[in-house]
Amino acid sequence: VQLVESGGGVVQPGGSLRLSCTTSGFTFNRYAMSWYRQAAGKEREWVAVITSGGEAINYVDSVKGRFTISRDNAKNTVFLQMSSLKPEDTAVYYCNARRSTYGRRYDYWGQGTQVTVSS
Repeated sequence: VQLVESGGGVVQPGGSLRLSCTTSGFTFNRYAMSWYRQAAGKEREWVAVITSGGEAINYVDSVKGRFTISRDNAKNTVFLQMSSLKPEDTAVYYCNARRSTYGRRYDYWGQGTQVTVSS
């Protein structure tokens, strides 16, 4: 199983970035996909989730209206479009794949990509 995030970098406040998470080794279209982030010295925080078929999406309040999660099941990839970025969005961003079936939970993580919002 592999989840590889990309697209992070340094951006000025008010700018935009698009993160990608390319996956392999599991049946992508059966998993809900999420983005989490962890700022230095803080606990990991859930940011957004999209269900396996893309029929339901949710966000943490602090990013609503600024971030958009989407997925391409044909390419086994999930995206996070981030706009109107703020310094408090600075963190390592991780993608997560999760599925619960027959009493078992499957949980996979990527290695993370750094996003720095600074002038």
